[in-house]
Amino acid sequence: MDKSENNPNIPDIRKTLVLNAPIEKVWEAVATADGIAAWFMPSDFKPELGYEFTLRAGPFGDSPCKVTELEPPALLAFTWGKDWTLRFELKERDGKTEFTLIHSGWDAEQVTEFNESHRVVRDRMDNGWSGIVEKLRAHVGG
Repeated sequence: MDKSENNPNIPDIRKTLVLNAPIEKVWEAVATADGIAAWFMPSDFKPELGYEFTLRAGPFGDSPCKVTELEPPALLAFTWGKDWTLRFELKERDGKTEFTLIHSGWDAEQVTEFNESHRVVRDRMDNGWSGIVEKLRAHVGG
């Protein structure tokens, strides 16, 4: 039996919420180093296509990243570590902002840089993102 039949690819993590804040304020929170540090983690991020930066994950160490998509104030995507991509999508909704986070790159046959199964880490990260996006809500006042 083909190994991939036993371990299909793992679905993306998706978190969508409506923030009671204008899109410009939310963009500032997700597309600047200071903004990202306030709700996610410190970095030397710059909103420039192709820019290589580092997310500082405390005890998990530093992760290399690279901006792969940039369409202010609607879309930011970047690679994270060796396998993942983070994508932030923003849509204006009557003075509020619909924010969607997509964490992709999961593969049941892969392990992280820390030698942990993607399947195990994905479940942990899915739970973690729920709290992190609420930090974003608190940060933008929405």
